[in-house]
Amino acid sequence: MIQQLSYAVKYVLGRDIAGRNFFVHPDDTFLVSYPKSGSTWARFLVAALANPEETVSFLNIDRLLPSISSRSKRDLRNQPRPRLIKSHEYFDARYQNVIYVVRDPRDVVLSQYRFFLKRGAIDDGYALDRFVSRFLAGSLNDYGSWGENVGSWLAARQGSKRFLLLRYEDMLLETGKELMKVAGFLGKDVTPEHLARCVEQGSAERMRDLEKKQGDQWVTTKGKRKDVPFVGAAKAGGWKSGLPAEHVAQIESAWGPLMRYVGYETSTDAADKGMAAGVMDAPLWQPSR
Repeated sequence: MIQQLSYAVKYVLGRDIAGRNFFVHPDDTFLVSYPKSGSTWARFLVAALANPEETVSFLNIDRLLPSISSRSKRDLRNQPRPRLIKSHEYFDARYQNVIYVVRDPRDVVLSQYRFFLKRGAIDDGYALDRFVSRFLAGSLNDYGSWGENVGSWLAARQGSKRFLLLRYEDMLLETGKELMKVAGFLGKDVTPEHLARCVEQGSAERMRDLEKKQGDQWVTTKGKRKDVPFVGAAKAGGWKSGLPAEHVAQIESAWGPLMRYVGYETSTDAADKGMAAGVMDAPLWQPSR
């Protein structure tokens, strides 16, 4: 009863977490991704791009680029327009301007597993096969499965001028180039010096250092395990050595066509290439013996 009353008071005052239920303006721009797809890194980069007078850190990121999963409706209502807002939500027709970051689901599941360990949501001995099953079913969060979330946005918005799709892997390889796409999308002129500063502010080394200094004060990591880092290895393809073959097969079986659509080669694709190369390399005719 007390909890219900507390929530009712927060709801009336607009202090309840925004989530999916808050007023969206036509000029809002949303930075959207499935959880653990490099969203915090992208958030640092975009916040630095949009706020050249600020130095981005874990202490001000929730002000510079607020998240609907941690900020209240009142906070968002008071945010200066045009607003930049972070979201993990599946397709929402109210989001008119969307920067969507996608990451290989085989890496996403490993990153989510580590994050669940950090949060204490699972124990150290939690079976990976059980976790992968939950990941495939979309029961780890309120945002659907990777395939449902990514697919919902691509099906509805791919090809729209107000939808920018970025791949985490491309951002790693050419951070500045991908960030310039964001600048163009936001209609911002960026000098080479500003761009370089944005990339530096989002570097993995700097973010790891900030996590050590500010992790106890940031809403996402406050009170969480310190022996499991929030800022990961910042690399692509970790699944090749970290994810058992049977789990790779499960993920590829579930979402292979969608993975290929966004440029992720599956094990079957790689095998087919190898077979094709073998056929091409083999002589067309061999003399009988």
